[in-house]
Amino acid sequence: AERPWVCMPVMAAPPPSAPGEPAPQPPPPPPLQYSLLLQHLVGDKRQPRVWDPAILGGIPCPPKSEEQKMVERVMESCPFKAALACVGGFVLGGAFGIFTAGIDTNVGFDPKDPYRTPTAKEVLKDMGQRGISYAKNFAIVGAMFSCTECVVESYRGKSDWKNSVISGCITGGAIGFRAGLKAGVIGCGGFAAFSAAVDYYLR
Repeated sequence: AERPWVCMPVMAAPPPSAPGEPAPQPPPPPPLQYSLLLQHLVGDKRQPRVWDPAILGGIPCPPKSEEQKMVERVMESCPFKAALACVGGFVLGGAFGIFTAGIDTNVGFDPKDPYRTPTAKEVLKDMGQRGISYAKNFAIVGAMFSCTECVVESYRGKSDWKNSVISGCITGGAIGFRAGLKAGVIGCGGFAAFSAAVDYYLR
């Protein structure tokens, strides 16, 4: 017996690509839902949150009293900053002077009799004198720098790295000008560079 003919559908072949052209790529699959969720949580589509203490039930901040405002004005004044820097410089300079005297092998020796061994009292006296000398110098430099920076900041109305550079130049120049114009210029540049480096590191 003869078999009946069955018609099968024939799929159309994709058009051939021109020679030298890459074959067409299939469309990318749609992104999964959890990837979209991650983009909104930790990705580029994350929105910043604004924390409002009133909404979270926080304690409202009471208005400042006149005494608190007066204390803030005193602490932000130039004389207070200069005095604080002076005290800090005195303590730091004294510690640095005692440290350098402790590692100096010539502390306590009498230049008139270098072969005589100094006593403990003479060594401590020499260390104290060096510590006081360093403390005074550091206190003067700290007070000058802090007061100058406060005045420059008040004049410019800005708080940036330029205040430290200008204050360092003025302080270094004032200290160096006692030894001449060249020493003043070197002191201005050195203090300005050091102030800029410290300000950049702290900021």
